Amino acid sequence: MQLEAPSRPSALRSRLSAVACLLLASGMPAAAHAQTGATSQFDGSVLIYGEKSRAQVFEPTARVTRLYPDGQSLSAQLGIDVITGASPSGAMPSGRIQTTTTPSGHVTRLPAGQIPLSSFKDIRGALDLEWQKPFWGRLTSTTGAHASREKDYQSLGANAKLTADLMQRLTTLTVGAGFNRDGVFPVGGTPVGLSDGSILLGTGSNPKRVASAMAGVSRILTRRWMMAVNASRAFERGYLTEPYKVVSLLDANSGVTVGQLTEQRPATRDRADVLVSSIYHLTQDVLYLSYRYYWDDWGVRSNTVDLKYRRELQDHTFLQPHLRFYRQSAADFFTFGLIQGAAVPDIATSDFRLGPLRTMTLGATYGFHLADYPGEFSVRAEYMRQWGNGHPPDAVGVQRDIDLFPALDIGSLIVGYSVQF
Repeated sequence: MQLEAPSRPSALRSRLSAVACLLLASGMPAAAHAQTGATSQFDGSVLIYGEKSRAQVFEPTARVTRLYPDGQSLSAQLGIDVITGASPSGAMPSGRIQTTTTPSGHVTRLPAGQIPLSSFKDIRGALDLEWQKPFWGRLTSTTGAHASREKDYQSLGANAKLTADLMQRLTTLTVGAGFNRDGVFPVGGTPVGLSDGSILLGTGSNPKRVASAMAGVSRILTRRWMMAVNASRAFERGYLTEPYKVVSLLDANSGVTVGQLTEQRPATRDRADVLVSSIYHLTQDVLYLSYRYYWDDWGVRSNTVDLKYRRELQDHTFLQPHLRFYRQSAADFFTFGLIQGAAVPDIATSDFRLGPLRTMTLGATYGFHLADYPGEFSVRAEYMRQWGNGHPPDAVGVQRDIDLFPALDIGSLIVGYSVQF
């Protein structure tokens, strides 16, 4: 979306109202309504994502939106993810060579001190549909449906949202809800949790249900400043375990890995978050700042600070630097390994995504137009540094000399194109 400097207060107020829709995730990009003569819009992007020596993702996405004179819009989005590489299995590095066997029977030998990884390859397809309809002058309803499928996971969902403009359109209220009916069917069957993996619960699909709700309010405070507050809740029920993740068994004295068990997570998870966003429009440039606090009943707490500054350049181009900080506490049942011979807990995981995680992201987006070519192009490049507390106070034996949560370098590149026709 190209933002030009407003020439009068009413134009600025409209601009901030449009961006409020983005803050409250109310559906169509504001740019879709910028040109009343347009009847359709195309938005496309290609994501290239890579973790150093680990996972790589190639994701093309295309979205087509049909615009109607009365303000209605219908859109369809198709995305394909091609994922290859490797991810941490959950097993801990050890003081000696580790030998592991995948569900397909592939045997690997890992040097001492390295994080065990599991190789994978998958293709995911996703389709999203959305219908947005304004009525009574101040209300806008948005309904949507989602379907995605990959090798061992399927998701079907629906959502609805209602937005109301109040107080001379200076305040916007949004409420919404959604429901997902998912299925998890691991390759090789579903292993019994906290077992050696040789016993299966079954080979069919495991149900997973997710119900969510959100409410938000945005307010134009001055001619240049707008703020928004969003709150959301999500309730997950069913199979929430990662079937391919394991937990290491450690020797009580040496800390050397002597075996492993499949992980086990609770069958329910209740999530909540609050997002506070601020937009300040300078003479030409725009400053975006947001803070998000998240918590759940697994004991995970996180804080996210996100900062963007959009600098308008000549010839309808812009540059938008981006800085993001994220800090997360570990889940109550996260562990860097279980002691062999000790009582096995009911739930346990060594998945780093539920550990004491930190990330810092630095990036920038450049938007531009090509002469004699319609539409807008954008290129976004970002670098992320991820790390955690890899030296826990309860480390055993050789674990004290190994970084159990080494830093990871992640890079991503997104090339986008948007045009109305």
